[in-house]
Amino acid sequence: MNQKKLLTYLLGGVALVILPFILQSFGHAWVRIADVALLYVMLALGLNIVVGYAGLLDLGYVAFYAVGAYMFALMASPHLTETFASFAAMFPHGLHTPLWIVIPLGAGLAALFGVLLGAPTLKLRGDYLAIVTLGFGEIIRIFLNNLDHPVNVTNGPKGINQIESIKFFGLDLGDPLMIGNYEVASVTLYYFLFLVLVIFSVLVCYRLELSRIGRAWMAIREDEIAAKAMGINTRNMKLLAFGMGATFGGVSGSMFGAFQGFVSPESFSLMESVMIVAMVVLGGIGHLPGVILGAVLLSALPEVLRYVAGPLQAMTGGRLDSAILRQLLIALAMIVIMLMRPRGLWPAPEHGKSLQQGN
Repeated sequence: MNQKKLLTYLLGGVALVILPFILQSFGHAWVRIADVALLYVMLALGLNIVVGYAGLLDLGYVAFYAVGAYMFALMASPHLTETFASFAAMFPHGLHTPLWIVIPLGAGLAALFGVLLGAPTLKLRGDYLAIVTLGFGEIIRIFLNNLDHPVNVTNGPKGINQIESIKFFGLDLGDPLMIGNYEVASVTLYYFLFLVLVIFSVLVCYRLELSRIGRAWMAIREDEIAAKAMGINTRNMKLLAFGMGATFGGVSGSMFGAFQGFVSPESFSLMESVMIVAMVVLGGIGHLPGVILGAVLLSALPEVLRYVAGPLQAMTGGRLDSAILRQLLIALAMIVIMLMRPRGLWPAPEHGKSLQQGN
């Protein structure tokens, strides 16, 4: 059994390494879809800690994504040096923060915001918790949209541009890499960076699930009163869930800022939070393979459906907008899947069945 698993992992690893080169032959846009899908996988894994493991419905998760993105944007663009003379005097050539500092900073800042969100909501459950977290996400977006006066911190609705690409060990991911006569595109280089981060995220989530902390989160999810009676510190565990889940959002956001080269509040709307929750629910709450599958499907499906919506629009004589048709097709697909697979596409095995199989 172990040999079969090892062979499966090796084949999967080879497929993931080859995939961007195959997609690159069809055009850089397809590799870009894969890059965005990996970012959403990271976001879904982070939200799965909060929703799937701890059972805390968070509708404002995109706020941590925004915090990470704007942190990197401010550190890797000329915005601060152009706005603040004192900052320009201290860093005349800009910050140019290396990758191994950006990732821990993004994770730490997002974790701080996660704890700030979790602290006032410790006694809330269900719908009330969802409403508060939804409000938190909107508050962050509104702040980003309005922090351009009296002091211009975020540049308001215009966003921050001229964000530098990621550089490490002399390699600039914003420029294509030549290996002999073969050109590795910038989007392909970013793919491998995101893939490494996703694999690391999966390993962290897997270890958390099997740890005492993961068991405590699941006990709180099943019955908080019983968990408290068994001696679990539910307050600290909830704060830890919010903080740990937020770290993934912060890292993903900082990578998004570097990849896009531009960030604005429009990228972090409520719809983004809803989509990330939908990824977790559609794939299978609390089950890592299911969450990854849901994230890949819901992030790549809208782009793939562009090629379906065009012919359908032509069939209706152009009376329906292709963007509306695309959203309609996505909604229909989600409804059909949830009717046929109410526990998700790849749900976690039931405890009783898994125990019987183990015996």
